[in-house]
Amino acid sequence: MRIRLLGQSVPASIVVRAGVEIVLLCLVLYGAAMLRWRFDIATVERMEGPLWPRALLFGAIMFASQLALGLHSARQRARSEGILVRIVAAVGIGVAITGACFFLVPDLWIGRGVVALAGLGAGLIAMILHVGIARFVDEQAFKGRVLVYGAGRAAESILRLRRRADRRGFRVIGFVRPPADGFEPVAAGGPSVFDSQPLFDSNEGLFNLCERLDVDEIVVAIDDRRRGFPIRELLECRLAGVDVTELLTFLERESGRVRIDVLNPSWIIFGQGFRRGSLRQLTSRTLDLIGGAALLLVSIPLAFAAVVAIKLEDGLRAPVLYRQERVGFGGRVFRLMKFRSMRVDAEAPGEARWAARNDPRVTRVGAVIRRLRIDELPQILNVLRGDMSLVGPRPERPEFVAELAEKIPYYVERHCVKPGITGWAQLCYPYGSSEQDALEKLQYDLYYIKHNSLLLDLVILVQTAEVALFGKGAR
Repeated sequence: MRIRLLGQSVPASIVVRAGVEIVLLCLVLYGAAMLRWRFDIATVERMEGPLWPRALLFGAIMFASQLALGLHSARQRARSEGILVRIVAAVGIGVAITGACFFLVPDLWIGRGVVALAGLGAGLIAMILHVGIARFVDEQAFKGRVLVYGAGRAAESILRLRRRADRRGFRVIGFVRPPADGFEPVAAGGPSVFDSQPLFDSNEGLFNLCERLDVDEIVVAIDDRRRGFPIRELLECRLAGVDVTELLTFLERESGRVRIDVLNPSWIIFGQGFRRGSLRQLTSRTLDLIGGAALLLVSIPLAFAAVVAIKLEDGLRAPVLYRQERVGFGGRVFRLMKFRSMRVDAEAPGEARWAARNDPRVTRVGAVIRRLRIDELPQILNVLRGDMSLVGPRPERPEFVAELAEKIPYYVERHCVKPGITGWAQLCYPYGSSEQDALEKLQYDLYYIKHNSLLLDLVILVQTAEVALFGKGAR
């Protein structure tokens, strides 16, 4: 089961857990103040003012810190040790930011002891919710009961959702085999992928099946809609309160990507999303200018350290910046800037090579700055110049774009928005260096293009902190 929250589809289990945690984080500051002042809250509020603004600020900062480190991500796959590290880091960052806010705004000041106690309480709450309850609470209560109308090739795509994050919001009750649906086994004469799944006969009727199985949603996944499409039965179920969803919309909602293998152009043309009006362009450019300028100022020490390290390793005459042609908005080519992380002779003239895992061309300093994403800091200048955005698809080289556009359908559609330093695909999929990786990342890029909004940009920017701190997907 998923909840539509500010234009985004979020698993209900995460929404409930996040809501509980926000309330507890706000209350923990009250608890810390009570312990620090020996339960005399009335005296504290008479001397320092009301506590609720401080509690709301503390809760918001702590929640944002956890969000930035991926603790509320549906695709968080770290083990308990990794979750604990993220909790400690989030609490440390949250306490530091809260202390700075209280110091800069004297009217909010409440004392270092209260902030420290509140930080300990926030860490304890996070451990209980993310390590304890998350492992032992049965999530089945938050999963929608889904009946799939279809038992052919299209319906198989639901069974291919293997990742826990992709199956977090639903549970398949069974498949209905329509009379005219093209049912084919995986291999001629071999077992069918549906042999281990509940398979129902359509003669019972969809409405009766939904009542008997307590179905929340029907997913229409038939191979040929021109043959035996049950309009009246689906209409009856819809009017009875059962959601009816087409396959591609269902897969996109649950997996956070647009599945190219079942995509058809009419879904893009007539479906919701894929809009980019003048207001959206204005908000995007405003975020790029304000965020880019702020990031440029904050990153000056890191950039200076990177320059010194590159010079120390390769010599004073070695170039620090690396400029490379990339394809941007509308297919236009621009010069992307990065700190050089490979040898000067990494590529022969006219040769374009994918970066590989443990690439021998990467220098020792380059391995560090690539892992921490410091090598991408000069791209801020590309953002301020308007070649890129802070958030968007990863810009690729013209040689790769020409090759991939011939092999991967809809690949050129990713150029209908500006490329970005970070993006939805960069968060959801590790660094890619092959045609298959490009296909997988394109599906996430199309999801971003469909849902692109200021809110989604802000969420991606916040969660990019986890990528930078823990080196996810770096190569």
